Amino acid sequence: MNENLFASFIAPTILGLPAAVLIILFPPLLIPTSKYLINNRLITTQQWLIKLASKQMMAMHNTKGRTWSLMLVSLIIFIATTNLLGLLPHSFTPTAQLSMNLAMAIPLWAGAVIMGFRSKIKNALAHFLPQGTPTPLIPMLVIIETISLLIQPMALAVRLTANITAGHLLMHLIGSATLAMSTINLPSTLIIFTILILLTILEIAVALIQAYVFTLLVSLYLHDNT
Repeated sequence: MNENLFASFIAPTILGLPAAVLIILFPPLLIPTSKYLINNRLITTQQWLIKLASKQMMAMHNTKGRTWSLMLVSLIIFIATTNLLGLLPHSFTPTAQLSMNLAMAIPLWAGAVIMGFRSKIKNALAHFLPQGTPTPLIPMLVIIETISLLIQPMALAVRLTANITAGHLLMHLIGSATLAMSTINLPSTLIIFTILILLTILEIAVALIQAYVFTLLVSLYLHDNT
């Protein structure tokens, strides 16, 4: 009960050395691969989900945009597995760290924007000034559009961080309330424990949805620049 509310968000260490890198590299090991001609049900389901997600994200892209398909599929798998592992007790969630999410969002956003300026510079510059803008408003609109462009990676990172952090804090608070009420009132404990189970199911859904939303927004940024 005296545990710090934000203790689960502190980067873990092993013998004084940061263990975040090992934790980040761990999720890919959970993705099974098959060496056989006929796959089992788990791998078949996994391939079907990957194909479904990639089909939805790549349907709107041209040939140049579809070259990012492997990167986007890898991104959604990494974020989803990392979010799900963070729901385990006494675990660490890298995607609850803003620095981690910025490290994913900024390079992907910058790559999409640079590609847009290299391939379609006229269309890329046209986004800064909508057609038919009154002359007195041109400087203000250019500044606003520039800020909205530069804030995109920050919005990506903050959205993912806020959703994961809020869910973990709420689960921590309800779990602590369940433990405190267990010695006071058993019926109330059962009600709170039921709420905790329902919240855990919701957080599993949020973990998967946030991975999809993050990757889909990167895909939209790519679509606007290809």
